[in-house]
Amino acid sequence: MSRGFVKEEDQEEVPMVPPRADLPEGAINYVTQVGMDELLDERERLTTERDQLEAINEKEKRITTNYINAKLQLLNNRILTAKIVDLSTQPQDEVRFGAQVTLKIGSDKKLQKYQIVGVDEADISKGKISFLSPIARLLTDKQVGEIAVLKLAKEDRSFEIIKIEYPYI
Repeated sequence: MSRGFVKEEDQEEVPMVPPRADLPEGAINYVTQVGMDELLDERERLTTERDQLEAINEKEKRITTNYINAKLQLLNNRILTAKIVDLSTQPQDEVRFGAQVTLKIGSDKKLQKYQIVGVDEADISKGKISFLSPIARLLTDKQVGEIAVLKLAKEDRSFEIIKIEYPYI
């Protein structure tokens, strides 16, 4: 039967699912063990939410289930493509993936601390930046005492590396 003969109220809404953090085509999906654990926890939460879903009516339940399933599909793809980086194997004297870097930014007296993590783990409010971010790329392979300069439109910003740590949590 043609869709033209279906009642409007019987048509399913296609759920709009926000995309996950951007991972460019061909980029390896690096994650820390903490990041992988967070992805697995998120999958568990979504699965539990879907399985315990209570809705006012069947249509609402179906739409919500489809939305959660779409989110799970994106999440499962990230989990399947994730490559866990063992931080204990990283060169301890260089900034690499997983490093927690203490920086002196410009002339600011206050030191800043950032960890370079996977795209799904990145959260600037927690001091975690994506390994694909311009600052992470700028700092990669640098050592304590080196200064990396980020060229901005109006000024250059310098990042002096004060300390490099690899949390094994």
